[in-house]
Amino acid sequence: MHIAILTFEGYNELDSLIALGVLNRIKDDDWRVTIATPSPKVASMNGVVIEQMSTLEEACEADAVIVGSGIATREVVEDPAIMGVLRRLDPSRQLIAAQCSGALVLAKLGLLEGIPACTDLTTKPWVIAAGVEVLNQPFFAKDNVATAGGCLASHYLAAWLITRLRGAEAAESALHYVAPVGEKEEYIERAWRNVAPYLPAQGLAQEPVLV
Repeated sequence: MHIAILTFEGYNELDSLIALGVLNRIKDDDWRVTIATPSPKVASMNGVVIEQMSTLEEACEADAVIVGSGIATREVVEDPAIMGVLRRLDPSRQLIAAQCSGALVLAKLGLLEGIPACTDLTTKPWVIAAGVEVLNQPFFAKDNVATAGGCLASHYLAAWLITRLRGAEAAESALHYVAPVGEKEEYIERAWRNVAPYLPAQGLAQEPVLV
């Protein structure tokens, strides 16, 4: 099971690395989470440099993909080389999620046709201009496509992915680990309140199910 987090130059650390941390609470031998980049190294909006763990081509073959956010997303969607590769993303065989401005990438790829999205307030007008309705909420999913808005909503995407791929118990355990001490029950309850309405019945199973 490979989950790839697409991470571009100027990436937002909270968007890519919180999801990476929560997803890696799953310790199964067949569970792999990678940072997928278009180049051997990328620097964040605050200068944090990370190395490539997988390529964009490998990400397009992953079981699940998170499109991360950053300050250069509008440049990303104008890059024919990057977008040419990402056109291989396919929600009929993958779980596909987008964090904040990652929703703009999905919109430009045509993966949000008829699907409203969540995104950050800065990106909102660009996503609307791309013809996508933007919701005033932190998380939304339909079938195999999910979006989250706001950096600290990234754990909602992680919870959705873990639930779909490993079940609700595994997702709750991962959230419990990262939640603040003294607030764990409240934190998990709020996460489920946002995520659960968008889980298919099959999504609560222990085996991965694509709908």
